[in-house]
Amino acid sequence: MSGLLRLAGVEIALAGRVLVPMLDLVVEEGEVVTIMGPSGVGKSTLLAFICGTVDPAFSARGRIYVGETEVSRLPPERRRLGILFQDDLLFPHLSVGENLAFGLPSAIRGKRERARRIEATLAGAGLAGFAPRDPATLSGGQRARIALLRTLLAEPQAVLLDEPFGKLDAALREEFRRFVFGLIAARGLPALLVTHDGADAEAAGGRVLRLDG
Repeated sequence: MSGLLRLAGVEIALAGRVLVPMLDLVVEEGEVVTIMGPSGVGKSTLLAFICGTVDPAFSARGRIYVGETEVSRLPPERRRLGILFQDDLLFPHLSVGENLAFGLPSAIRGKRERARRIEATLAGAGLAGFAPRDPATLSGGQRARIALLRTLLAEPQAVLLDEPFGKLDAALREEFRRFVFGLIAARGLPALLVTHDGADAEAAGGRVLRLDG
């Protein structure tokens, strides 16, 4: 489900102050482009504009392409974009398997087939047998993995990463970086990473875009 992510003439402003000035960017398959800069310069707002959830207080314009399709005017659920936040946002009232099932496309029908997809996904991430588990019983690193797997099960064509490593301790952070960037490369997905940490950018291994407002 890979495809290119392209931004054309994207500009974002707040109260007349330009935060993102006329950005043209192509993110290749399997590439992670890192967006860095101080707080308040529009890093997360840029991701929100790309996925269609930008706050109306911001003035934003430009075109967004996922693969060959311009998605700028499409609702968020039709843009084929996956997003991972600092918080894992797992549903506390659902099991691990039920959380993952939430990400499966509706085209995958039948309990048996959906369960097979979920089990195969968990096994591939070293979490075989975790489907019945309560998310509250998982470690921080395990919860982060489940959140990423749920995002990827939705078969996005590009991935947006908004400070996804920020709440993990140093050891887990390094491990989860490898997990995230390894899956992105293996699936050939273009990705944008927002972070304050230069080590995240170094681990991503791609270009770095610096915003300074």
